[in-house]
Amino acid sequence: MARMKTLLLTVAALLCVSPLTAQIAVPPSGATAYKDTSMLKPPPGANLAIIEWEDLECYACAQASPIVRAAMEQYKIPRVHHDYLIQGHAWSRMAAIEARYLEDRVSPKSAEDFRRDVFANQSGIAGPDDLVRFTALWFKSHNIAMPFVLDASGRCANEVQADCMLGLRLGLRRTPTIFVVTPKQWIEVTDPRQLYAAIDRAKSSLGASVSRSKRD
Repeated sequence: MARMKTLLLTVAALLCVSPLTAQIAVPPSGATAYKDTSMLKPPPGANLAIIEWEDLECYACAQASPIVRAAMEQYKIPRVHHDYLIQGHAWSRMAAIEARYLEDRVSPKSAEDFRRDVFANQSGIAGPDDLVRFTALWFKSHNIAMPFVLDASGRCANEVQADCMLGLRLGLRRTPTIFVVTPKQWIEVTDPRQLYAAIDRAKSSLGASVSRSKRD
């Protein structure tokens, strides 16, 4: 009996020191059973971040885009972006490669601005030809030289494909797929309108971890 009591006290102490990492979904309805969530961590130097998989031709992604951007600015937190191409979309792969070219050759901000502008003008891009015209005008209006062959080496296409493979490893089922992550917890945001609530919940968990560490 005494041995059992000691064991229970030891387990309780461990739970207080090391909170269990578990899936949380906000709101709970629509939560997804993922396969490999090892990549759901903040980038180096951050303890809170948004991770998102999106397809530039996806209507729901376009609707979520301004919400995600506003949350990044309000909370001053980074966003880790991943492409995930939806089968049957006519021009999203080309757009993703163009965004990756800007990210690699110009700046991450330029790539982010391009993605947001594609979403904002999504209804006017009916096919690849429309995207070519949109991209040429976008590069010109931002004083960025556009090469005759944008991804001659295939490097950007490979980076987009690597993102898609990461999504398959995760077990991704839809776009957008949005997570709020801390070093010890990840929250799936099943409704982008609940993104702020998810961030507040994650921030509270970080505060609780700090308080617990001080007590220990």
